[in-house]
Order: sequence, then structure tokens, then C-alpha cells
Amino acid sequence: MKGRICRDPADGAGLGVRGERSCETGSVKLAPVYPVRSARLLLRPLTEADVDDLIDYRSIPEVCRYVPFEPQSAEDVIARMTSAWRQQTLDQEGDSITLGAELMDSGKLIGDVMVRWLSAEHSCGEIGYVFSPAYSGRGYAAEAAHAGLHLAFDDLGLHRVIARIDARNSASARLATRLGMRQEAYLRENEWFKGEWTDEIAFGLLAQEWPARKLTGCPACQRGDLGGSD
Repeated sequence: MKGRICRDPADGAGLGVRGERSCETGSVKLAPVYPVRSARLLLRPLTEADVDDLIDYRSIPEVCRYVPFEPQSAEDVIARMTSAWRQQTLDQEGDSITLGAELMDSGKLIGDVMVRWLSAEHSCGEIGYVFSPAYSGRGYAAEAAHAGLHLAFDDLGLHRVIARIDARNSASARLATRLGMRQEAYLRENEWFKGEWTDEIAFGLLAQEWPARKLTGCPACQRGDLGGSD
């Protein structure tokens, strides 16, 4: 595909008008080598063998309360596998990949992480995550999301990654903070969501801030390699 390769003024090259990033047409793509490994998890594409594990947590109303889907059945999950979840690479802006987080020692799927390429021109992406409450409090979600940021920054080379979180979802907001993302906005009643006006918190992280977060944002990752595609 054809994307846009952009250079920051800090690179000392490619300066445009008003010191903005200049872009040129080029080949841009994220094609991870799966599985992507962290200290305790394997991140990899979802398959029909994961249906039971997925509905274990995606069918729970409380898990779905603040995310853009309702409790899911096996039929719902299979339908997604034949559509949105089939994507395994980021070929152009607007593409997203959803990767299952599998426990390395047992093979149990306990959550999933989404990485979306929002804009080629602005070199921006988005991260999201959904995890089983049965495995909360052990750092798994942070470890998996950290691996997702590795893909976004180190492999795709994005300048900025955001997370959009329902303001009532305090656990998700705490995780974003733990990953080193900063709260950049609190948007009052900005979205009609599941029958009501809801507030949203916008988090962000820049590429130049990412090196300091590679380990400190995920203590468990200090014991493993996050680079399945390195």
C-alpha cells in the first residue's frame, strides 16, 4: 500500500512551512510476526478455538458496560472473527487489529488488545483493551497493552497513540495512567452512548516519551521480551 512517511523537525531533516512535519509518499505497514511475546503472554490473532474463552468475559454485562459492544454470544464472536477480527496487519489508516492475550503457561485466552491506525498524515494511532475480571490484579492487562504500544511505536513508527475511555471506567483510566499515558482532556457529555449522554477522558502518549515507558510502564515486562516482530 501507499502511505505517508513523515519526519519530525527534531530529526534535522524534512522541515516544512512553520517547522511542521513534512510527509512524502512511501510504503508503510505493520505486519507483526505472531505471536508477539511479553513476559507471561502471547499476543496473536483470534481463532474459532478461542470462542469459549472469549465469551467467558465478553458475555459479562459489567465487562461490556463502558465499551462499544453489548454482551456477546458465541454467534456474535464468530461473526466478528469473519469480519473485523480477520485483519492481522495494518495496511492503511483506519485499519485495526485485535489480538488475543494468551497465558503462556496454560494457553488460556484472558483478554484482547486493539491497535488502530487512525491517521497516516498525523502519524496517530489508538489502543484499546478488554480483559477478564477473573484475572484482574495481576498485571496482565498492563503487560498486554504495553505490548500493543510496542507495536504502535516501535514497529509502525507512530508519533502519537491515544486511548478514549468512558469517564466512569476508573479501572481502564488507571491502566492508561500506569502505561505512562497522560490525561489530555475531559469531555463532558460528548457522546450518546448506550442510551445516555456520557463523559469521555482522552489519554495520549508521544513517541519521544515512549522509551522511558518501555519498562517502567509494565514491571512484569522487565523479565521478558516484548518484541515478537523485532
